[in-house]
Amino acid sequence: MTARQSKELAAQLAGAEQDVLDAHKRLNEVRRKLGGVVEDHTLWDLDGKKITLSSLFGDKEDLIVVHNMGKRCSYCTLWADGFNGEHEHLENRAAFVLVSHDAPEAVRSFSEGRNWRFRVVSNNGGEFSKDMGYQTPDGNPQPGISTFHKDADGVIRRISTASLGPGDEFCAVWHIFDMLKDGPNGWEPKFKYR
Repeated sequence: MTARQSKELAAQLAGAEQDVLDAHKRLNEVRRKLGGVVEDHTLWDLDGKKITLSSLFGDKEDLIVVHNMGKRCSYCTLWADGFNGEHEHLENRAAFVLVSHDAPEAVRSFSEGRNWRFRVVSNNGGEFSKDMGYQTPDGNPQPGISTFHKDADGVIRRISTASLGPGDEFCAVWHIFDMLKDGPNGWEPKFKYR
C-alpha cells in the first residue's frame, strides 16, 4: 500500500467513525422519545424480601437497570461480568442494578460465585421484566437495559431502552473482536475458560 492509499483509507476510516457517532446520537434521541410513566413495580432483594422499583433509586434521580436472563445464559453473564469494572463509574452518575429473572436464592448464589460487586435483585417471575418488554409472552426472559428518572413528586418515567445481544454497543468484547482478521469467528462466551 502506498502512502497516498494509506492516507485515503485513514480519511475514509475517520469519516466512517464520524458517521457511526452521528448515527448513535440519533439512535439515542429516538430511544429517549419512547419513554413513559411506569408503575412502582415489586422486585425481591437477595434475601427474598419485597422491594420497590422506586427504592432502587436510592439518593439518585436516575436509575440504570440491566435486564438479565439469569444463570443459564453465558451471554448475559458476559455483560454482567463486564459491569464489575464499570459499575462504580455508572453509580457516580445514576443508581445501577441488575435484575435477574431467577429466584432470589439462585441470584444470590450465582452473583456471589461470579464476584459481582454491584447491586443485584430478582424479578422472581414478577411483572417488571414483562412490562418493560424483556420477557416473551411464554415467560422467557430477554436481555436489555432500561433507564428511568424519578421526578420530585415520585413519578417514575422510563427514559430509554435497548436490547442486548451479540454485537450490541454495550459489550466491548464484540467490537474488539470485530477488529480481528476474521471478526468473532463463531466465538461464544463460556462460564469458565479453564
